[in-house]
Amino acid sequence: MAASVRWSLSRFMRSCHLRLEITYLRNLSVSTQDTPNPRSLKFLPGKPVLGMGTRDFPTSDSAESFPLARDLFQIEGIKSVFYGPDFITLTKTDDDVEWTDIKRHAIEVITKFFESGEAITTGATHAENSVTEDDDEIVLMIKELLDTRIRPTVQEDGGDVIFKGFEDGTVKLKLVGSCTGCPSSTVTLKNGIQNMLQFYIPEVDMVEQVEDEVDDINKKVFTELDKKLQDS
Repeated sequence: MAASVRWSLSRFMRSCHLRLEITYLRNLSVSTQDTPNPRSLKFLPGKPVLGMGTRDFPTSDSAESFPLARDLFQIEGIKSVFYGPDFITLTKTDDDVEWTDIKRHAIEVITKFFESGEAITTGATHAENSVTEDDDEIVLMIKELLDTRIRPTVQEDGGDVIFKGFEDGTVKLKLVGSCTGCPSSTVTLKNGIQNMLQFYIPEVDMVEQVEDEVDDINKKVFTELDKKLQDS
């Protein structure tokens, strides 16, 4: 009798576990969302990606230690990968590359990764917007505006704005994710971000888009490689 009860209980628990697992897999539905940049597409797995913060992978080399980003770069036509709080933005190499195949493969890769339960990243996210002891009053106000009024809107479009410095009235910002190479990024920077910062902070004269040194190097290498391929 006791053995029969234990067997029934064990069977019941396995059945519950199976049902829970099946429910979990069925609930993992990856959707996509267009961005202002026709070369970028936002993928939403329906669960947290980074939870907080963002992380940019402008090249496949930068994703070497990050399994999901590395696997996404294996998809033909992918130029860059970007992690947001609850989304992943993929940017394709050019307009001639169709989203149809990229989307199908990307959803498969993302679904498989989240089903594995593996940690998405162990590294630091963009920390430039974090408050530091060296920040003066103006920089603190700039960062607060970026975090509360500007970044949430930009992230809705699949990108992010990273604070890189404030000097002689100029706010230096780096645009990442879908903002990279977006035709409307200059308009967003000047008419949107600059106007808002100037309205609340009179000390701001202008906003300037900057890139990291490594980004400049990568861009030059990519341009040279592209030229060689076209000439061959």
